[in-house]
Amino acid sequence: MEKMPYQSHLEPTLPLSMLQTPAVVTNDWRTGLPCLKGTRVSLREMRASDAPALFAALSSEQVSKFISPPPATIDGFGRFINWAIRQRQAGQYVCFAVVPHGSDTAIGIFQVRSLEPAFGTAEWGFALASEFWGQGVFTAGAKLVINFAFEVLGVHRLEARAAVKNGRGNGALRKLGAVQEGVLRRSFLRNGEYLDQALWTILKDEWMLQAKTVWGSPIIH
Repeated sequence: MEKMPYQSHLEPTLPLSMLQTPAVVTNDWRTGLPCLKGTRVSLREMRASDAPALFAALSSEQVSKFISPPPATIDGFGRFINWAIRQRQAGQYVCFAVVPHGSDTAIGIFQVRSLEPAFGTAEWGFALASEFWGQGVFTAGAKLVINFAFEVLGVHRLEARAAVKNGRGNGALRKLGAVQEGVLRRSFLRNGEYLDQALWTILKDEWMLQAKTVWGSPIIH
């Protein structure tokens, strides 16, 4: 999801202290996201207090090179978190904070947005602090969020887009078993340049077969 659905210029400017995060998590994901526990990480609802950590994790050129520019300030990340919660409450989008085991500090995000009513087709994306690349954190978190998309959100077809130049991102999607269906020519504007994007898909039935025979299922609380 290199084209972020969040548009910071449409958000009101509010002090970080005024942003609200739900205190209660229920079985209804529209009311509050569950905590997903994997082998290396947990995925949980973002909190207003995550803004400084996410700003530090995702603002480097190395991380943001092939995604829409992240919020430029800590307050901007706070507004993004508030927006994400409202979109989740509306049933249109979910965004998990990535937290390594033994820590409560967010080091990245996984997000899923509906491309049609009731999440039949959805798009997902991710961004992780560069110091956690190559440690299995992405794969562990991706398995959790993909299972959540299929089993809880009701997704049938899950799409991802990655700039053709983004070798690491394309390699990560291929490793998960995603299928490249084509190239979207000059479909992503970044730093004044239109980039080609690879379109990757994962289908529910194919993923569930792979999950049962190879990986097993995650624990969802």
